[in-house]
Order: sequence, then C-alpha cells, then structure tokens
Amino acid sequence: MSDSKNGLLGLGSHGPAVADVRTRLVALRGSGLPELEHLAEDGVDAQQFDAGLERAVRAFQQHKGLIVDGVVGVETFAAIDGARWSLGDRILLHTPGHLQRGEDVVALQERLNTLGFGAGRVDGRFGAATERAVRAFQRAYGLSGDGSVGPETLRAFDDLKRSVSGGSATVLRERERVRRSGHNLSGRTVVLDPGHGAANPGATAHGLVEAEVVMDLARRIEGRLTAIGVSVVYTRTEHTSPSEEERAALANAAGADVVLSLHCDSHDAADASGVATFFFGRDRKTSWSAVGEHLADLVQREIVARTDLANCRSHGRSWTLLQQTTMPAVRIEAGYLSHPADASRLASPAFRDTLAEAVLVSLQRLYLGDDDTATTGVLRLGDLRAYLAAHG
Repeated sequence: MSDSKNGLLGLGSHGPAVADVRTRLVALRGSGLPELEHLAEDGVDAQQFDAGLERAVRAFQQHKGLIVDGVVGVETFAAIDGARWSLGDRILLHTPGHLQRGEDVVALQERLNTLGFGAGRVDGRFGAATERAVRAFQRAYGLSGDGSVGPETLRAFDDLKRSVSGGSATVLRERERVRRSGHNLSGRTVVLDPGHGAANPGATAHGLVEAEVVMDLARRIEGRLTAIGVSVVYTRTEHTSPSEEERAALANAAGADVVLSLHCDSHDAADASGVATFFFGRDRKTSWSAVGEHLADLVQREIVARTDLANCRSHGRSWTLLQQTTMPAVRIEAGYLSHPADASRLASPAFRDTLAEAVLVSLQRLYLGDDDTATTGVLRLGDLRAYLAAHG
C-alpha cells in the first residue's frame, strides 16, 4: 500500500507516494473530470505535487463529495484507491477487520437496496449489513447463500435489472421510521459531536478556538434537550479527539436517533462567512439520506431566520461521519471564525444560546412531519410542550 495512506500529501510534496497518487488519478481518465485528462503521468515531475495535480485532486474530491482542500489524506486516498473498481472486477466478500472498499461496493449496495434487500447506508464498505443483504438476495434467487459476490451472483443481478425505476426502498424505510416514531422528541437519543478536540483544536482566529466554541455550543444544546427528556451522548470529552470512524461507531453503538456534528469554518478569503449544513448525499437515488437532508434544511432555515448569519445553504456530502452512521446525521458549520463579524457573534454567549434554540426547534420539527405548521424562526423552548400538546 502506498505511503500516501500514512500522512498528508499536498502542494509541494515530493516522492514516490505523490507519483502513486498521480498514477491512480490518471487511471481514472474518462470518468467525466476534465482536470484528469490533462494530468501528466510521468516525466521528471511525476513525483512532484504540482498545481495540476492539486487541481485534479480538488476535482476528484468535489466529484466524490469529500472535503475539497486539494490535500490527499487517508479519506481522499481511500476514495482514489476505491474508484478503480467497477462491480464485477473482483469477488466481493465480508472480511472483518479488513473491509473491502470501492465504487464496486457502492454499486452493489445500491443494487441491493433498489431490489429491496436492505444493505443499509451506501458507504462503499462491504460490512456485515451488506453481507446479510447479499445472503438474503442469494437465498431468494436460489443460490447458495455464502454472502460473497462472484460470477453467479453477478449474473443473477443482471437477470433482475429493472425495466422501470422507482423510489429507493432505503429512503422510503428511513422516512417511514421517522413517521411511525411519533411526534415527541422526549425519550429519544441524540448524539452531539463537537468537532476536533484535545491536540486538534480546529480553526483558530480572533481569539476563538473552534474545539472550545463547539463544545460550549454542545453544552447549551444538551441542556435544552435534557430539559425535555432527551438522552444525550457525546462523541468526545474536553481531552479526547476521536477519528471520524470512531465517532460514527460510537453513534451506531448508542442506537441514536440523530447525530449532530458541530463545527465552525475558516477560510483564507477574507469575505467568507455564514452558516452551512451538510447531510449524507452522493446522489438523489439511493446514496442519500432523505431525513438527513430534511433535518439539515430545517436547521439551516431556523438558524438563518434567528440570526444574521449569511445563508450558505445545505449540501449533500459523503464525509465519513455522515456516511458511516446508520441514522440521520447533520453537520453544522456555524459561521467562520476567520470572518470578524461571524467571530464576534460566536464569541457572544447569547448568540450561542440562539444557535442552540434553533437546533432544538429543528429537531422537534423533524418529528412533527406533516403536522408541522409552525413558522420558521418563531418557536421557543417554552412553546414546545404546548405545541406538542396541540398536535398530540
């Protein structure tokens, strides 16, 4: 495996690991990204991470819904490595501790979900849920249910290609779970994920530290949630900084109803400002959390209605935490610490209270479903019990 998995590669890096990344991206020519078509494959500069390679990496990251920073870290390298596989290129099977990853696994999960064999969240990892779905499909088709995807199983998939298309079974099940769970927020479990932590402070600017700001915001959200009977689980403490995979695993183990990942942004551009929310979404078919999108939109609209933060809208992404959680997850980028006005707002305890109130109301509105007739930006904590009673 390339050394590029062991650290960060970016503009100015040099060596065999850079050449390895370049070779893998060149192999993806024809995938619809113009930036790859002009990428130099060899020559004296093949081992140099130059501007052309950075553009290619950024284009790839944008295409795959990753954080677009032009830097090849663990997540970007795994995506580049996995992009070379198409369904049928290799035998797929579940190997605990060494999960196969790639676009072929994505295609398999989408195919299984479309056919009604629930493979769960489309995350491109051949895990236990995917293996169970494969076994169920094999049994239904009269194959030996060994859980591996070889020539026989692939031929069966080809035989069952649908002549019509419809809504994703996974999306429909996700929506139905929320609908049937009732209107009340009380009794649910919410995972709060304050970004960064410990030796990883995140963004720092104007006297503010991202890890500290979002932990304080999480405490304010927690206080409001516990006041109405919601159980809150944290992904980190003041002194820890788990990986994105570890945070997702904790949320899954907790059996949470919702995950809220809290961050602030920063950018070299002096005028970059505003709030944005993110949900799991690779496409609008099966690799998409409809409930996550709805919650992200609710949070976005409530914050914009209650504050003067610029509206940077909601976006689908395939970031690790959003993709690997089995429940709806939303990441909130609550302003730019690098922007003086945003930083001034975030430094205010009263402003953080307003953000916390917006998040709480958004969560409650998610479960009101079709009975939600409230005007965005007007509900307060004290209104919730009366509002629930009126919609009971």
